[in-house]
Amino acid sequence: MCKWGDTTEVRLCKPKRFSGKIFVAVDSCIASIVQALNSAGIETTGSCCGHDKGRGSITLADGRELLITPCEPSPTPRTDE
Repeated sequence: MCKWGDTTEVRLCKPKRFSGKIFVAVDSCIASIVQALNSAGIETTGSCCGHDKGRGSITLADGRELLITPCEPSPTPRTDE
């Protein structure tokens, strides 16, 4: 997760409804995911990485929300089998 204010400009698939903006600032650590969704035509309406204070999310225009959780380390494979 990145610190609050560490952002990257992302191009939206549709201009924002009220402002008409095509580029918006997105938390840098999730900007590539937000950009990939928009590039695929999946409209996003908001996002936040959580900044190590909670879960992050990406809100889609259809009302769904993608949750962003910290990565859990992969379990170590057992070698005694």
